Amino acid sequence: MTERLADIAAAMVADGKGLLAADESSSTIKKRFDTINLVSTFEARRDYREMLFTADEAMSKYISGVILYDETIRQAARDGTPLVDIIKKAGSIPGIKVDAGAKAMAAFPGEKVTEGLDGLRERLQEYHKLGARFAKWRAVIDIDTASGLPSYGALRANVQALARYAALCQENGIVPIVEPEVIMDGPNSTHDIKTCYTVTEKALKFLYEELFIARVDLEGTILKPNMVVPGQKCPVQASPEQVAELTVKLFKATVPVAVPGIAFLSGGQSDELATQHLSLINESGDLPWKITFSYGRALQAAAIKAWGGKDENWAAGQRAFTHRAKMNWLAGNGKWKAELEKAA
Repeated sequence: MTERLADIAAAMVADGKGLLAADESSSTIKKRFDTINLVSTFEARRDYREMLFTADEAMSKYISGVILYDETIRQAARDGTPLVDIIKKAGSIPGIKVDAGAKAMAAFPGEKVTEGLDGLRERLQEYHKLGARFAKWRAVIDIDTASGLPSYGALRANVQALARYAALCQENGIVPIVEPEVIMDGPNSTHDIKTCYTVTEKALKFLYEELFIARVDLEGTILKPNMVVPGQKCPVQASPEQVAELTVKLFKATVPVAVPGIAFLSGGQSDELATQHLSLINESGDLPWKITFSYGRALQAAAIKAWGGKDENWAAGQRAFTHRAKMNWLAGNGKWKAELEKAA
């Protein structure tokens, strides 16, 4: 694999392939394991990730890269093979989550700012030695129309942190995924799709302004945004066609053509709806960027249920993961159809 940032970024979004977000924190993976009544031990987390990463068809044909957690990038499979080496052998690229989470922002009630810049240069140097060639940093942007959120100050703080993170990544030979997520769920998620459009537009315009100021090479970056969707509690939900139309319109207005690819997060969408939206966006015509997926729960939910924490269900878990990966690969090429889900 070439070490040029632009080449790594291009490989991350090539041919409809997308990213598996397997960077759940210990607390998040515990919640996932709770749904199958499995205790979240070091060994259980290793076995689950190994089950995913050794799904040959999925990893070699549909997955371009895997976002790992600090624990996972250091783990080895049952036979002692580093999980990073298993990912590489499949032709996929190892990546790493490097932010320290979204924390309450001082003087900004109800808003958060992502932490983790302190010591990041040294951590990136170590992660590069461990095999990571891209990284992820997530900013959380809440909408609360009653309180006028997000505020200008919170938006600016989050995109400035994303820009500083991105510059440090590139300094250390790592492609930064910049993820400004406008949240679709939560207690105050009553906003309509037009509000999501307006807030996401502002966030992306601020983001690319800050990336320019920070001298980040856009050809060596990937954008991981939300789609333009109404809040989960909005009484008027949008059609998939409307989501695709507004999302494409937004990106044409905000994302520079130098960016090689856009890898969507699934947010609070169901597995199939996230896939349908992605496919409709790719069907919308000739776009200057590769449009693909960077899904966590939307790739894993069926797999973790089929696996159930049992060795005898290992193959069933891999089949479920492979199916979802294939469906999203088809969507990344604009070729997904609902009947393909029913045929599984």
